[in-house]
Amino acid sequence: MTGTQLGAAEMGEPAGASALAYASLTELGRRLRAGQTTSVELTKTFLARLERYGPQLHAVAALMPQRALAEAKQADADLAAGRDRGPLHGIPYGAKDLLAARGAPTTWGAAPFQHQYFERDATVVAKLRDAGAVLVAKLAMVELAGAMGYNRADASLTGACRTPWNTDYWSGGSSSGSGAAVAAGLVPFAIGSETDGSITNPASYCGVTGLRPTYGRVSRAGAMVLSWTLDKLGPLCRSAADAGAVLSAIAGRDPNDMTTLDAPLGQAPVRHWRVATVAGTHAKLQPEVADNFERSLRTLRDFCTLTSVRLPAYPYDAMVSAVIAAEAASSFRDIINDGRVKQLRDPAGRAGAYAYLTVSAVDYVDAMRRRAQLRADFARLFETADVLVAPTFSTVALPVALPFDKAYPGTDDGELVTACNLAGVPAISVPNGFGRHGLPTGLMFVAPPFAESELVAIAAAYQSRTSYHLARPPRFV
Repeated sequence: MTGTQLGAAEMGEPAGASALAYASLTELGRRLRAGQTTSVELTKTFLARLERYGPQLHAVAALMPQRALAEAKQADADLAAGRDRGPLHGIPYGAKDLLAARGAPTTWGAAPFQHQYFERDATVVAKLRDAGAVLVAKLAMVELAGAMGYNRADASLTGACRTPWNTDYWSGGSSSGSGAAVAAGLVPFAIGSETDGSITNPASYCGVTGLRPTYGRVSRAGAMVLSWTLDKLGPLCRSAADAGAVLSAIAGRDPNDMTTLDAPLGQAPVRHWRVATVAGTHAKLQPEVADNFERSLRTLRDFCTLTSVRLPAYPYDAMVSAVIAAEAASSFRDIINDGRVKQLRDPAGRAGAYAYLTVSAVDYVDAMRRRAQLRADFARLFETADVLVAPTFSTVALPVALPFDKAYPGTDDGELVTACNLAGVPAISVPNGFGRHGLPTGLMFVAPPFAESELVAIAAAYQSRTSYHLARPPRFV
């Protein structure tokens, strides 16, 4: 862990801190406005928890106490003066270490960039500051967000990040620290990124709520570029309601990211949704994942009409591989050419980098052309369904001690996560139970472009009927 550190006693972690650690954003905001706590007190609480538990999980890239306490004091002063910036005012959070933030290194989880600093905040960090939120830490990530491929949990500058439900198991990638920190009550919410599963994966493995927005909904200015046409930033939180509040603060047009749009978020009305399962996406699941999914469908039948659709047939793996290989090779050409890529921890990443330089332009163009048709096919899927639903991933978290491809033979995550990322449509993963080794499982809802309000509404309706999102890892209470 890097950055200036303060002891828990100096930070003043109060009695009853665990109750604050797992409180919703609404509850934290209520306590702040009622004078029952202050932003400084909350900030000290979460800094203390980050310092105490972060090393056990390998979840923290850098603590930021000086900046955090300065922002917290300003938030308290603003609130006292009647300047209320909204639901995130005074609330601490963590940012994945691919987001530029003044006051800490931005290492991208990789040895070649371990001393990299930026003088300007990423747009998302600046927007959260304007909303009154308090940045307390940069959170661990897989090196280069998995840009070159990886097959091991320790493919990170900070080592293998662990899910707090069972620390022999991985927290998921590449927003590893973001998922683990929220699950362990180290921050009330965190910002992650997804190119092909990196928000939904740690959300599922850590038992938290992860919202992947529509491509173009949230600015990526100031974030590491893996894939220009796939990268997305979004929140990991305790609940769907919290995720909706964070998305409202970070969404919107940004002249520094020309892919962004000013599509209104709105608020979805409470209604009876048409929800479609996706044929073939739950054929090779761990039995516990399958059982939890069937139980989730029974819950959904209380307020949804269930149907089934079939995913359009495309060579999804080949398409996403061509896009990531070409775009990542362009993003990281310098460290490939000068040999710094050899400093990566994972052998698959070191080898993959050189292979990326040989990707065919024809394959890349082919994949991009097919993506246009895929978006049209997804639009047709949503003519008969408001939302799609599936298990987020086919297994519980992967063991830290094994290469990923040796962990759970006979299972298959299917193509839905990749298909949705290629199409640029939003999704939300919520916890829906527990499987082997005491590890959580996830339920994923998918909606049409810019329909995040539908996702938040249906996920909140599901969470109002279940309590999995309220569970706490016993060792971190």
